[in-house]
Amino acid sequence: MSASPDSGPSLPPQTTRRLLAELRGPAVVPRPLDARALAALAANPGCRRRALLDGAGVDKSVLAAKLGSPAPFGQSQFAIVRGNSFEAKVKADGGRELLRLIGAEEPGEVSVPDLAAAGPEGRTARTALALREATGSGGWTLLDHPLLALEVAGSPVYLEPDAVVVRPDGGWTVVEIKSFPMIDGSADAAKVGAAARQAAVYVLALERVAARTEGARVAHSVVLVCPKDFSNVPTASVVDVRKQRSVTRRQLDRLTRIDEIAAALPEGVSFDVAERSPEELAASVERVPHQYAPECLAACELAFHCRSRAREDGAVETLGRSVRAELGGLTTVGAVLAAARGEQGDPADPAVAALRRARSLRAEALATAGIPGGKAPAGTEGPGCR
Repeated sequence: MSASPDSGPSLPPQTTRRLLAELRGPAVVPRPLDARALAALAANPGCRRRALLDGAGVDKSVLAAKLGSPAPFGQSQFAIVRGNSFEAKVKADGGRELLRLIGAEEPGEVSVPDLAAAGPEGRTARTALALREATGSGGWTLLDHPLLALEVAGSPVYLEPDAVVVRPDGGWTVVEIKSFPMIDGSADAAKVGAAARQAAVYVLALERVAARTEGARVAHSVVLVCPKDFSNVPTASVVDVRKQRSVTRRQLDRLTRIDEIAAALPEGVSFDVAERSPEELAASVERVPHQYAPECLAACELAFHCRSRAREDGAVETLGRSVRAELGGLTTVGAVLAAARGEQGDPADPAVAALRRARSLRAEALATAGIPGGKAPAGTEGPGCR
């Protein structure tokens, strides 16, 4: 991924890795990015804070806890065990059940290559070799937990889909296995959407390998395998991820390079959760610009900390992206209220004009209702009003 035209030259990879290790803490093991985190990162590409922390491998859950704003993220142990059990059932007998769900009536002998290798680079190379061999074999091949690589903001990210199936015609299909139920042929729309965004990241990474493999074609539809109704019997649905793939690719291309963000930080910034005090960590976090939105609450461990800071600053981002877009140059709630009262703001600004018009209509409605001074009685205004 190239830097933006107006950016300076990129730092050497060794320098970037050393810089990120210093920010994370020399003794702290980096937390690897996964497709779920990458999809969330692509959904908010303007947030330099998340890009840097994820790129440096900082455990944001531990960081949020030390900052006093822990986030309720993570699966229960029961859900993890149930998910692993269901995945093992789907892949049993060399993946024959999985291939049947995909549509292979007579898969014949299914090839399940060994993808073990030393380190992520070795596993990535072994996966690429297995994909090339499978494409030329003319048979069905199941790659169980292959490892793919994708460059994000100048830093490599290793991704591990549940499975990739290679068809006899050379087609590659990503398989996502989830433990949420598919009832009467449909599943929860929010969960399916999250799975589609996650699978789209795998498709992008798989396309990098396919570009160097003769005869390979990556399907833009993935196979989502879930329990049928309330049983443990697997069923499958084909999910078109072309839209999610296009959006994710565009958003990832917009991400500022991590080395540029890190190089712009002042001396003394550190996210070493093992050595730094909560006050030092808070000061370091505030040194990195963020872009909070309510959607972050479902996707980022630091969202509660960023929300509290945004509320303290009176930022309109706390009201949502659509509201923020409508308000133009009015960036704080105080500025919005002042503009509505006519105390500041350009009357020619459409946002200012709309606010003043809305205030005028509100006052007129209250006057018509016989409320003196345009002041609503207690209990009829505010967030609790229905």
